[in-house]
Amino acid sequence: MPKASELKKASVVEIDGGIYIVRQIDIRNPSARGASTLYKVRFSNVRNGQKLEQTLKGDDFLKDGELIKRAVQFSYREDEMMVFMDTEDYSQYMVNSDTLEEQQGYMTDDLEGMVALLVDGQVVDIELPQTVVLEITETAPGIKGASATSRTKPAMLSTGLEIQIPEYLETGEHIKVNTTNAKFVSRS
Repeated sequence: MPKASELKKASVVEIDGGIYIVRQIDIRNPSARGASTLYKVRFSNVRNGQKLEQTLKGDDFLKDGELIKRAVQFSYREDEMMVFMDTEDYSQYMVNSDTLEEQQGYMTDDLEGMVALLVDGQVVDIELPQTVVLEITETAPGIKGASATSRTKPAMLSTGLEIQIPEYLETGEHIKVNTTNAKFVSRS
């Protein structure tokens, strides 16, 4: 049984008999002495998509939801659905693209290391690897000698994701991007 302070994005819990996935967590630290940290958590029901918001204290306990993890690979997009293939038994899972709105900026056809979170045989979320390699498709020209400074410039990547990159990088280069905070990690 996880505490509210141990919850992470994409954690699955059971609330009042329903299975919910954590979509967003806001942490509030009250300034009053003796006040406990509050966690405002936005959940989404895995069966019907209904949203639920709760404010929890750090030591409130929640019941673990039944969850299966399977290694998957992105196959193709069909209208509003994204199709993933299980890398072990080659079965396919269809997921509404709205469910994976935040992850789409990191997904490429050859991306490995993705894990599907299944509840009752239905994909409720996709976990991405910690970093992904993407190509810079559009950015301002590189500045020679700018590697010593920490100044950045905007760049559009091959998946449509826009991030800040160091000034010395140019269009066509491949870079590693952190999937948790959309920040540049290194050249690839």
